[in-house]
Amino acid sequence: MRHGFSGGKTMKGQQLFDHQKININLARLKTHGTNFELVVDPDMAISFKEGKEVDIVDILKAQEIFSDANKGLLSSEDEVEKVFGTKNVLEVAKKILNDGDIQLTADHREKVRNKKKKRIINIIHINAIEPKTGMPHPIQRIEAAMNEVNVHIDEFKRAEDQISDIVKKLIVVLPIRFAKKEIQVSIPAEYAQKTYGKIQKFGIIKKEEWLNDGSWLAVIEIPAGLQNEFFDELNKETHGNVDTKIVNER
Repeated sequence: MRHGFSGGKTMKGQQLFDHQKININLARLKTHGTNFELVVDPDMAISFKEGKEVDIVDILKAQEIFSDANKGLLSSEDEVEKVFGTKNVLEVAKKILNDGDIQLTADHREKVRNKKKKRIINIIHINAIEPKTGMPHPIQRIEAAMNEVNVHIDEFKRAEDQISDIVKKLIVVLPIRFAKKEIQVSIPAEYAQKTYGKIQKFGIIKKEEWLNDGSWLAVIEIPAGLQNEFFDELNKETHGNVDTKIVNER
């Protein structure tokens, strides 16, 4: 890849993009009356916008600053330096990504939204319960409720940051309460060691004690929606030789 500019002329590799225009994902910043565009890897560009550590080189499909990427037109070096204060393509690219917008193809936008929707549904399923029964909502029920109230998924916003607004819409049709449960667990010596690591993955061990007979007594705080999965895992690992008791819910 080269790092130069063409003074607004069509780049030599114009055909690289012309025959696949509909598949180009762009980062675009319009400033000083001019478009500045990058051809980007869409997933990495979104990760960058979300604040994740991503190497700028890996984001760019071409290390060029375009005035119109679909036509293969590069921005002039003088104009880029005048607007951004530098000729360094990677530094300019960071500014375009930070201050501009990601222009996704329709197909990729739908892919990103579906992925984030699944993530949001899973977060709600794990962390929320039906207030009357204290049980988690099935994934299918959450998804149906989201469709019913026409929840919009923002493809450029982290799934975790969208939960609050989405739940406000869902509670109109789906009673939801976010909760955690503290569960006391007593596991016989022959199963305690191998089960310990699996339990840690479910939540936080608040208290624990190894008894004289080698058994393990602990209190684990888990997201309320994981209760059934937690009990199933314990029963599988101990062949049912486990005692559990819910000691607190908040």
